[in-house]
Amino acid sequence: MTSVGLVLGGGGITGAAYQLATLMAIRMATGWEPDQADVVVGTSGGAFTAAMLRGGRLDIETLVGDTHDRHEVAERLRAYLFRRRRVPRGVARWVRRGVLPGLRRPDFGLVLGSPGLHATDGLGEWVDEAIGPLAASWPDKPTVIVAYDIQAKERTPFGTEAAPDVALRDAVRASAAVPFFFEPVKLDGRWYADGGVASGTSVDLLLANPEPLDLVIVVAPLASAHPRDDARFYEETLDRIGREALEAELALLEEKWPDTEVLVMRPTPEILAASRPNPLSTEAALPTFLRTLRILGDHLGSPEVWDVLRRHLVEPAGRV
Repeated sequence: MTSVGLVLGGGGITGAAYQLATLMAIRMATGWEPDQADVVVGTSGGAFTAAMLRGGRLDIETLVGDTHDRHEVAERLRAYLFRRRRVPRGVARWVRRGVLPGLRRPDFGLVLGSPGLHATDGLGEWVDEAIGPLAASWPDKPTVIVAYDIQAKERTPFGTEAAPDVALRDAVRASAAVPFFFEPVKLDGRWYADGGVASGTSVDLLLANPEPLDLVIVVAPLASAHPRDDARFYEETLDRIGREALEAELALLEEKWPDTEVLVMRPTPEILAASRPNPLSTEAALPTFLRTLRILGDHLGSPEVWDVLRRHLVEPAGRV
């Protein structure tokens, strides 16, 4: 039986919408249930998708709930994601953990621990409401949620022996705590920020699996290979950083597991036209989801993609 690793990269709420639609499209095309993946790795928006997948909520209702139009959907998502702090907290922590070290050695670490405009409590509530009791525990199947330890300045793979035991909802909150936008999340006495600070994908974490996997599927919203028309100046920078990290991780995977097939799913320019320029736009989430479902059929049917899916995910005819 084919063993599968599923990597869900960061990309904000529009990235999560893209991933939900992509996994649903693969399920419809092949009959394979994504929750059957032997290992799932989720980062930032992909951490939310991973929680929904393991919780059996790979459906459009995850986004829309009982709303009736796209504007109600946007308001629903905004209520979960953007709970504004009247006074941003943690200035002293930011100075100690980010500013002072950053002044001595300027890098991206300068923003770590920064006070956030919003709390992630609402995201935790969304996970609670969507998947029930599982939110307060951890999936039985191997699941890794990647956050970034601000003090240690290294990624933390929750769900592994290298990380403390936390609730799934809290791991998702930590993984999605984008610096400046969201305040860091304190778990087990340590402060965590968005796992994308270290890598938007962290494919290399799959190498901890005891045996090489037959197939690795990477869904990477922030590693697009083709820029969209009228892209903002920062979009190509984010995609380039995502591509470079992903390429390095895939090279290591190929070196260690040369027989493993890899399928990378990235948003097309037409999908990017719905999901950008702001990956955190709740208004763009539902249009991204719907456009991905509409477009992905042709992409999955292309020979280079379908041949991989057919070999690993499609049950042979007549097999019970």
